[in-house]
Amino acid sequence: MKKLLLIATCAVVAVSSTVSHAQTPDYVGKKGQLYASWGYNKEWYTHSDIHVKQESLGNDYVFRNTLATDKPGWNTTSIFHQAVSIPQYNYRVGYWFKDNWAIELNFDHTKYQVSQEQLLHVTGTMNHQTVDTYMVNRGNLLWQLNNGANFFLFNLVHRIQIPKLQFKNFNASLLMKGGIGFMVPHVENTIYGNNNKPGFQFGGLDLGVEAALRLTFFKYAYVEYCNKAVYANYWGLKVYEGKARQDFGCYEMIVNIGFSVPISKTKKKNVLPLQQHLDSKDEKDTE
Repeated sequence: MKKLLLIATCAVVAVSSTVSHAQTPDYVGKKGQLYASWGYNKEWYTHSDIHVKQESLGNDYVFRNTLATDKPGWNTTSIFHQAVSIPQYNYRVGYWFKDNWAIELNFDHTKYQVSQEQLLHVTGTMNHQTVDTYMVNRGNLLWQLNNGANFFLFNLVHRIQIPKLQFKNFNASLLMKGGIGFMVPHVENTIYGNNNKPGFQFGGLDLGVEAALRLTFFKYAYVEYCNKAVYANYWGLKVYEGKARQDFGCYEMIVNIGFSVPISKTKKKNVLPLQQHLDSKDEKDTE
């Protein structure tokens, strides 16, 4: 019992000491700081219509409500036994231009694969003939943005400090982000046996919002857990003898590790200690 009381007393003293060192003047997120992070992500996609237009073939049709999945890269092989660029990764680079306000370049290397064995609904014109048919997808549509659906966003970031979690060597805060950007997907597809020429291309525009919990250690290193929603509108995607377009929504869960670096110093105001201020006031009163 005495040992338990001693342990409890030591714990209380340690916690009290930590709380007594709580501070806000030097928190991460002040004006003049640069930050960067790297991490991995997991995605879920909404259904999407894929509109294919091949004028030379007499084709103008739509695969309706297609289902697609991501390809995390660590579900079949350990993440520690492959190149860091193979899984779905992401990075952020930002600058706090004002206390708790930042601008950020936000990039997510995400993968998008239309699922096989799903029922495809095809409507439109094919070989100059009207079609409205259903088929099980067994290689009819191999559609991949697999070397990246690749979302770029230019974000405005607002940081919300959590006062009770501001300590000397640790703080926690919430980051709210929103922005607009573009996509540079790697487009690879086979439609009814016809292959496109795979490659990267400009893909369209995207919008995104993100909420993140950032845990910062020793002012400079941090871990971040994010939830993100993206709307992507693709057009001009290369297919055999033509182009395609589609749009979809994406929900992401992201884990990052990062660091912050102060690259400019803010001037501190000269504040006289209270006693010195009072003495100065008394001298003026006696004159």
